[in-house]
Amino acid sequence: MAESPPTAVAVAEPRLLVVVPTLDSYPLLPALVASLQGQSYGHWRLLFVDGPSGIAHRQALDRLCCTDSRLSWIQQSPGERGIFGAMNQGFAAAGPHDWLLFWGSDDRAGGDQVLARLAARLRLEPAADLLVAHARYEDASSGRPGRLSRLRWRGSLGRSLAWGSTPPHQATVFGPGARRHLARYDTDFRLAADLDYFLRLSRCPGLRVLLEPMELVRLGDGGVSGSQTGRRLSEVRRAYRRCFGAWWWGPFLLRYGQRLLSLWPG
Repeated sequence: MAESPPTAVAVAEPRLLVVVPTLDSYPLLPALVASLQGQSYGHWRLLFVDGPSGIAHRQALDRLCCTDSRLSWIQQSPGERGIFGAMNQGFAAAGPHDWLLFWGSDDRAGGDQVLARLAARLRLEPAADLLVAHARYEDASSGRPGRLSRLRWRGSLGRSLAWGSTPPHQATVFGPGARRHLARYDTDFRLAADLDYFLRLSRCPGLRVLLEPMELVRLGDGGVSGSQTGRRLSEVRRAYRRCFGAWWWGPFLLRYGQRLLSLWPG
């Protein structure tokens, strides 16, 4: 008796949820939305988590979300503080099979094929926990591309962090596995909660990280973190001390040494 041909196994399309905290930033949002609507890959949703914005911003959100069923917005809970509190609501809003991206209001996709390339990689390796790509800063006034932000890989996430490198969180895609390990930012950190999150996540056994060397997102070169250098330095030091104890100064110095080198011409 002849054997039956093997049955093809359908591979589900990866579903992407892009979460954007907002606060009276509605003039920036059309460019972000257009960069997603222009993608060749259409299996994505965009969720705005809005802080205590004014009526003009809320009306602009309503108008945007009426144009595309993939767009929606919710109010930020009073119990969730700051940008990272809004991002915690994004963690909570993700479905059990969603892959999650966190962008800012002044960010946008790095090209019209980036989500298709991302989805192709996730179809090949759906059991991964994180996918880390590259981000490129962009001058707000001229639109000229600036420095590249990427993870310098040392064989594992924990070793990479110990050498002072950090994944750009806007170019990091959080899978269901990562969220099962850890699905909250510590909002006691106002500026460095992403670093603290990655440090804590890196201690989870069996973490599976994919690297995808593409410019997934263009970042607006500005924001609150750029104007609060003292607070950021203090929070980065606290996050490293929480993870590495008395050896916190090693990754701290390596982190800012690499930042200085990345600004060197050429």
